[in-house]
This record gives sequence, C-alpha cells and structure tokens, in this order.
Amino acid sequence: MSHDAPRGDDLGFDLPPPVAVSRSRAIVLSVAAASLLAGAFFVGYLPRRAARIALTEATPAGGEELLRVEVVTPRAGSSDRALSLPGSVQPLEETTIYARASGYVRKWYVDIGDKVKEDQVLAELDTPELDQELEQARAQLTQAQAQLVQSKANRELSGANLQRYKQLAPSGVVSMAELDQRQAMARVDEANVAVADAAIAAQQANIRRLTQLKSFARVTAPFAGTVTQRTIEIGSLVSAGNGQPMFKISTTDPARVFVQVPQDMAPGVRPGVPATVTIREFPGRTFAGTVARAAGALDAATRTMNTEVRVPNGDGTLLAGMYAQVAFTLPSPHRIFELPATALMSDAHGVRVAVVDETSTLRLVPIVVERDTGPTVLIASGLTGKERVITIGNSAFVAGKLVEVVEPPSSPR
Repeated sequence: MSHDAPRGDDLGFDLPPPVAVSRSRAIVLSVAAASLLAGAFFVGYLPRRAARIALTEATPAGGEELLRVEVVTPRAGSSDRALSLPGSVQPLEETTIYARASGYVRKWYVDIGDKVKEDQVLAELDTPELDQELEQARAQLTQAQAQLVQSKANRELSGANLQRYKQLAPSGVVSMAELDQRQAMARVDEANVAVADAAIAAQQANIRRLTQLKSFARVTAPFAGTVTQRTIEIGSLVSAGNGQPMFKISTTDPARVFVQVPQDMAPGVRPGVPATVTIREFPGRTFAGTVARAAGALDAATRTMNTEVRVPNGDGTLLAGMYAQVAFTLPSPHRIFELPATALMSDAHGVRVAVVDETSTLRLVPIVVERDTGPTVLIASGLTGKERVITIGNSAFVAGKLVEVVEPPSSPR
C-alpha cells in the first residue's frame, strides 16, 4: 500500500461534515441575544439617565448651588494667663560689717545664727594707737588755748603802745616812722589772736574726729536681723576699711523672691499682683506674696525682666538662697478672642480663618494664634470680635465666593 506525503494543512484525521443549522434555531438565538442587550440597557443606562434628570431639576436655573456654612462670632476670651517661673529667695537687707577703727578684737558677743537688734553691740576693739592720737590731740588743744592767751596779751600791749605813740607824734617826741611801726605791730598781734582761735577750732575738730573713731571700737548692728557670718576671733588685728570683714547680717522678713519674667508677659507685671511661692522642701505648702517692684527694662541677653516678689517670712522658714517656684496670673497686654480650633486654616499663606461679610461673601483673614487650648484657640490679632467666622475651615475656600449662612443645629435637650 503506497502512502503519499502529507500536506501542510493535513490534520491527520478527517473532519466530520458540518451540521446544518435550522432556520428556526437561528431565530431563537437571535431573539435571546436581543433580549440580553435590552436587559443591559434597562439596568444600566435608564437609572443613570433618571438620576441626571433629577439632578438637573434640583439645580437652580441661575447657576451652581451656594455653599452652606455655619458661622460663629469670636468670643472675648480671658486675658489672664497663668505663669510659673523659677525664682531665688534673697534677704530683704544684707550687709557685711567692716572695722571703722584699727585695733585688736577684745571681745565678740554674737555668732552665726544669732538674732540681733538694731544698734546691738557685736564686738569691742582695743585701739591703743587711736588712744594715743586722741591724747596728743587734747594736748595740742591745750597748747593752742595757751597760745591764744599769749596772743591776746600781745594784742593788748600793742594797742596800748599805739595809743601812746599817737599822742606823742604830734609834739615830735616820736617820729612818724615809729608810729607806723607800732600800728603794724598792733595789726600783727591782732592777726595772731585770729590764728590762735583757728588753731583751737582745728584741734577741737580733730578731737571730735578721733572721739568718733574711738566710738567705732564698739561694733554695732546697723539693723535688726540674723548673723550669717563671723570671721573674727579674740585678739585678731583689724584695720579700718573694707579689707577684712567682721560679720555679715541679713534680714529675711519679708523675704524677696526674684524671678525673670519673659518678654511676652513683662508688660502685665504691676506692683500688687498676687503671686504664690512654693518650695520643693515644703511639699503641699504655699507662701502668698505680691509683686513689689519690677526692673522696667528687659535684659538684653535673656529678654526677661527682673521682678521682685515679697513674701511674709516671720517664722524664718524661707532661707536666703533657696530655689523657689513662683506662680503668677498676669493679664495679657492685648485683647484675646476665642474660636473653635476647627476654624483655623493653615497653608502657604499662613494661618487664616474664613469670614463671611454682610454681603455673604467669603473672605480669608490672616490671624495670630496666642495659645492653643485643644478644642479652642485664642487669637491675639487679626479679628475685631464682630466678624462671622466659619466654624469649619476648608483649604478649598476661595475669597470672593458667595455662601449661604445656616443656623447651627440645636443641641438635644
């Protein structure tokens, strides 16, 4: 049996003869396809067309629907601001006592921690050199007084001789030159009396000076307070001047607490503003004080103002040098308005709020936030308090757009 070479389109088997489709079957298939297309048309197109028609009917003939917004009027917020600052307790008065007269310490009467009264004797000095100077000054005063007596006697003698020469000169018994000499001598003796009087006054002044210096041998307290330092012992040599301190005294009733108030709150500091002072070593206890004075100028380095708070301290609880915390309630130097935090809009133009004017036109107003309290924000500048601010800001707001203001929904009772 001979085999011919296979052709390129030979499948290797024989296909069955084509089945003839009857006319009735073709009609049924066509009707089914048409039904499917009609169903898709009614399900997809007709509802969309109906929705489009309804939207067109709901849209006003004059243009697009106005944006409906809720507005709120800025509420004047409290301008008081609580502030807590670190402070340092300092004495009301404090001084270091030095010797005014040179000498040796004979005795001291007070030590550190002792309470002293004004003019109370703290120590006594031996001043041998000063004592000798005082004795010498008194002797010189006696000498000057004797010189005055002698000068007065010479003045009386010169005056008597001058009168005789005046009587003898006209008769030629004495020459005019001798008369002139007697007159000069009388004037010299008169001047000597004046010199002696001045010498006595100088010696008396010197004695008063030395006597006053001698009184400084008793070292006294310049004011009532507490001795915080003693640096002398019996027999110590002290010299007049500020070379070697003897005692340090301070008073802490009332105590002064110094705080540095920052620049933004410095204009609100006034004398009489109440303050509360707390000390870490006394938990749960507060000390009431008031602002006594402020520097009135800011420190160029820290931009803060030195402020003094005075606190009654009769029991001496507050010690000089203690670290304290001072709480103020200071008024803000400008008006504050409160808005919902949702009203703020922040973008490349800064922080703004949307405001609706009298013509229902949208305006975007830049503002400065003073403080963020969470649900609300306090506005420092940008508003006058009469604006109608949209409660919920949107970055899509455009200035000049017309809006419709609606009343906020009433809260359920």
